[in-house]
Amino acid sequence: RSTDYGTTYEKLNDKVGLKTILSYLYVCPTNKRKIMLLTDPEVESSLLISSDEGATYQKYRLNFYIHSLLFHPKQEDWILAYSQDQKLFSSVEFGRRWLLLHEGVAPNRFYWSMMGSGREPDLVHLEAKTVDGHAQYITCKMQNCSEASRGKPFPGYIDHNSLIVQDDYVFVQLTTGGRPHYYVSYRRNAFAQMKLPKYSLPKDMHVISTDENQVFAAVQEWNQNDTYNLYISDTRGVYFTLALENVKSSQGLEGNVMIDLYEVAGIKGMFLANKKIDNQVKTFITYNKGRDWSLLQAPDTDLRGNHIHCLLPYCSLHLHLKVSENPYTSGNIASRDTAPSIIVASGNIGTELSDNDISMFVSSDAGNTWRQIFEEEHSVLYLDQGGVLVAMKHTSLPIRHLWLSFDEGKSWSKYSFTSLPLFVDGVLGEPGEETLIMTVFGHFSHRSEWQLVKVDYKSIFDRRCAEEDYRPWQLHSQGEACIMGAKRIYRKRKSEKKCMQGKYAGAMTSEPCVCTEADFDCDYGYERHSNGQCLPAFWYNPSSLSKDCSLGQSYLNSTGYRKVVSNNCTDGVRERYTAKPQQCPGKAPQGLRIITSDGKLTAEQGHNVTFLVQLEEGDLQRSLIQVDFGDGIAVSYANLSSTEDGIRHIYQNVGIFRVTVLVENSLGSDNAVLYLHVTCPLEHVHLSLPFVTTKNKEVNATAVLWPSQVGTLTYVWWFGNNTEPLITLEGSITFTFSVEGMNTITVQVSAGNTILQDTKTIAVYEQFQSLRLSFSPNLDDYNPDIPEWRRDISRVVKRALVEATGISSKHILVAVLPGLPTSAELFILPYQDAAGENKRTAADLEQISETLIQKLNQNLVHFELKPGVQILVHAAHLTAAPLVDLTPSHSGSAMLMLLSVVFVGLAVFVIYKFKRKIPGLNIYAQMQNEKDQEMVSPVSQRESIPNVPQSELMSPEQLVDEKLEVQPIG
Repeated sequence: RSTDYGTTYEKLNDKVGLKTILSYLYVCPTNKRKIMLLTDPEVESSLLISSDEGATYQKYRLNFYIHSLLFHPKQEDWILAYSQDQKLFSSVEFGRRWLLLHEGVAPNRFYWSMMGSGREPDLVHLEAKTVDGHAQYITCKMQNCSEASRGKPFPGYIDHNSLIVQDDYVFVQLTTGGRPHYYVSYRRNAFAQMKLPKYSLPKDMHVISTDENQVFAAVQEWNQNDTYNLYISDTRGVYFTLALENVKSSQGLEGNVMIDLYEVAGIKGMFLANKKIDNQVKTFITYNKGRDWSLLQAPDTDLRGNHIHCLLPYCSLHLHLKVSENPYTSGNIASRDTAPSIIVASGNIGTELSDNDISMFVSSDAGNTWRQIFEEEHSVLYLDQGGVLVAMKHTSLPIRHLWLSFDEGKSWSKYSFTSLPLFVDGVLGEPGEETLIMTVFGHFSHRSEWQLVKVDYKSIFDRRCAEEDYRPWQLHSQGEACIMGAKRIYRKRKSEKKCMQGKYAGAMTSEPCVCTEADFDCDYGYERHSNGQCLPAFWYNPSSLSKDCSLGQSYLNSTGYRKVVSNNCTDGVRERYTAKPQQCPGKAPQGLRIITSDGKLTAEQGHNVTFLVQLEEGDLQRSLIQVDFGDGIAVSYANLSSTEDGIRHIYQNVGIFRVTVLVENSLGSDNAVLYLHVTCPLEHVHLSLPFVTTKNKEVNATAVLWPSQVGTLTYVWWFGNNTEPLITLEGSITFTFSVEGMNTITVQVSAGNTILQDTKTIAVYEQFQSLRLSFSPNLDDYNPDIPEWRRDISRVVKRALVEATGISSKHILVAVLPGLPTSAELFILPYQDAAGENKRTAADLEQISETLIQKLNQNLVHFELKPGVQILVHAAHLTAAPLVDLTPSHSGSAMLMLLSVVFVGLAVFVIYKFKRKIPGLNIYAQMQNEKDQEMVSPVSQRESIPNVPQSELMSPEQLVDEKLEVQPIG
């Protein structure tokens, strides 16, 4: 720490803690005596606070890690702290105690209230993330941000990272229909949509400045990629007109957009911009905030006094306009509020801006004329209100000289500031208006420590400037003295006087000018033509200004011109060009529209829907408005005040509702219709279809939904490896399979923004048999009736059957069915090998069935559920297999076989009727239609729960590979 402008330093390690590692230093902007140091969060999270310019410190531990701080612009002890986990804290004691304000706050999207009136200084504006991931604009007091006390100035959600609070303006962005829309609030009033020319169709927008009650914005339009258009607004920031097209842009190191636009300090309304014209970049200057632009006049001579042949508009001076983000190095261009006429920049002379042959140029008359001062790039520092300019060469080599100018860059003197050459890393001018001290820091070699070099220029001056040392200087633009409607005269030190200026006095006098056409820009919707007139654009209807006007009131009828904001001209043509108040005409309603507040045509059951009624022509306030919501409810409004915030309604049922609105007055009427889709969230989809079917037989597949009524749905069906799906509006379809094998069916159900799917596998054979299985009653005590349990029991039962009978697992498919009592379906399949040979015949299947039944009836099929719990598997009933078609034209042997199966079933029934309840007979064959539904197992009472799968199937891989386990599919 140094208290003598860097002549001597005191080491402070023992005062902050010998092992303390510091990461950042803050100085209170409203009280320079207050300093805050942050420790390295990887070691500890704490603050070091000083109230005596860093002489002593107090340490305070934190329970969060600070990412950034924001000091209040007026209250020195009020601070906002943003943590690394996106939490916002506030302190009214300069960091000694902290209060959590809000969680989920967007980075760099929190602001103090900075109204010009100074009302509510403790109000905080922030962008926070809601529980469902949306972004919302919130305001709250710095000591109370509870849910009840929060304000939500913008209705609904906003785009992420879009909130900007700047001076009297608040900006947000909301993207609907793939297009961003921008909204502005002026002086914290209701938000209005920002109006750009109709077909600008912006892709991106950046707020450049909000000085003097006007918004200057850069907009990238639909057909632009590396350029932006500059727009300037009215006082409310709503209506924008074009100021300059195709301004060059680039991307910063952190991915941020850099616009080649520079606001000259000290002179309001003066900007420099690099415009792209036919793939060439040229520098333009404006003195009236974009109303008029001109190229820069190149110097007459170069550094050696040689004449430069450069004629406008073919040749001009072009400047690099990038400002350094590093406070220790200067950028390509510099100006100061305390030296309003001096601009120093790097650039080149020619037809376009170039990165080659860069020189340094200076203007001491606010950009009217320029002089070349160096042939290489230099950093330039302003001291003593520009009375001293210090230049240091941009180089990677060590230097020991710098250059000084005491006459605004006309002449330069070389000085040595160090005995040994120094690698310069940065230069700092001491803060304050009256100091003439600068500090150069760097190192003598790449291995040496930091070196600080103090340079004090006070010894050069032997006195302070007196009144006679100054001369008047009038601001002008190529000889035109009236700039922004006023003549401004500044006080400059005479170039031959070498005295210290001290405190800046500002402009000496300012005198208003008589208004001329040059003081007026084209109003919104108007464009300037070659003859200088402002005429309506092809898309603009001047009478539309009266559309929001009520009969009996008045509105401002534009002349096509509006005075440049902050222009101070008086009289002259002001009366002719100023908008005139005019009585609002009475009109019949025309151009009626009804929309939802979020622009969507969907709504959720049981939630508020806000409808907005809009009218292109006519007076809503003096009209009768009737709205029919399409669900048996209708409302009427006699004036606009009831619909300013929209018309809210809650739909209790799902469906498509026809919403109609009728607006009528004594001059006529108009109506509009909106079809609203009301849905509820889809939670579960279950695909119901048989386990096994026969070739060329119609199969029904049904998508079972929970909840069953969710609104408008689209079903997408995928069969096997087909690349083209079948799309239907119905939840059931029928289909046939002509080839044996395993087939996968997937259904996707689309409901609003939600898509759910379920996939099932169905086995297709020419013939098969089915046997219903039952179990010992004690199995029900362990049945939780969930898919995972049924899947595991199916695998165990199959293994028990294979072990008891010796039958190949390729012939067996087991599926435990939902519900109680516990039962299962055993499918006996005609497996054939990969070559298509050794396919089982009907007799083979009959033999396998008899073997299985025999073993089951002998109680030889059992498994151990857990130690001490044995489960027996029984044959409940054998179903008739579709070995033949049951029509009269087929042979009698098939009918005899069917009858034999029936007799076997009766015998089994007689034997077991007193032992167990036997489920009904299922026949899988090409039978009557009433039998088709029996291909799905009976549903128990528990199965009626919508999210319980109706049937489950063993994995198809089990049919072709003994090593794979069977997995029931829910």
